[in-house]
Amino acid sequence: MTGTGRAGLRLTARGAIVMLFVITVVGMPFLPGPAFVAGCLAAALLVRPRDLLPLVVTPPLVFFTAALMVELVRALGSGSALKAFGLGMFTALSSGAPWLFLGSALALGAAWFRGLPANVKELRGAPAPAPAHASRSRRGGGFDPEPEGYFEPRVYGRAADE
Repeated sequence: MTGTGRAGLRLTARGAIVMLFVITVVGMPFLPGPAFVAGCLAAALLVRPRDLLPLVVTPPLVFFTAALMVELVRALGSGSALKAFGLGMFTALSSGAPWLFLGSALALGAAWFRGLPANVKELRGAPAPAPAHASRSRRGGGFDPEPEGYFEPRVYGRAADE
């Protein structure tokens, strides 16, 4: 197999999100910002064009989850785990905010040039799914009337005065 006709490595949205998460978690203790930005750019360039929309909305969630995991592991080894975790999360999120915005903007920009507007048009232009009961309606599109006595309680047996 020579590979002609293939566009190279293409990931699904889930695969690209997992790749971004792994890159961010591995880079978080050393260079959290540049690792996240590189992961965002790599994910946006390697994902399949039809999966661009789910990818561009996840970088903030991935960054938060990676910071949460790394700071939780760091806090476990300290004397006051709750204080260390709170301070670590505050520091990671506040110092990582510019990198978060840059990575998200780069992912959005790369996805835009790779066909994100077509994905949004396809999403907006998709017809709404028909309700399941509409196909069996007798009146052609409306709701079926409720049967008589549908909400009335049934009385079983004989009345006490009989």
